[in-house]
Amino acid sequence: MACWAYEGLLLFGVLFISGYLFSTLSQSRHALDNRHGLQAFLFLVIGIYFTWFGHKGQTLAMKTWHIRLVDTSGQAITQQRAFVRYLLSWVWFIPPLALLAPLGLSGGELAVLFLGWVAVWALLSRFHPQRQFWHDALAGTRLVNSEPLIG
Repeated sequence: MACWAYEGLLLFGVLFISGYLFSTLSQSRHALDNRHGLQAFLFLVIGIYFTWFGHKGQTLAMKTWHIRLVDTSGQAITQQRAFVRYLLSWVWFIPPLALLAPLGLSGGELAVLFLGWVAVWALLSRFHPQRQFWHDALAGTRLVNSEPLIG
């Protein structure tokens, strides 16, 4: 989970620069101008980020924590598999976000629902035989320790 938090910190910078670029190029004058276009663009940027680095085996955060992404046989994954993993990873976020509009939840209620869902989804990994997250199991990938060789 520490790697996940560090990944979020790094993604903040990537999304900040990407959002600034989008707003500048689209000449948005207000935060809600082109909101859906911005959301689609950022979804694409995150997808490219995780597909590219997933195909390479590690993001910067994964390198820091000595974690490598491989397929079930321990080999590097393809870009297609990395993209499928990215799409499946949205199961961490989609269910609570889908309840936002129909239930009309306040910010605090949404935060509790969101954090509760993330905690439940993380705990469900304990029921997997290799203790992998379920989006990894469904995508045919796994996270392994990649300690550096000391020469």
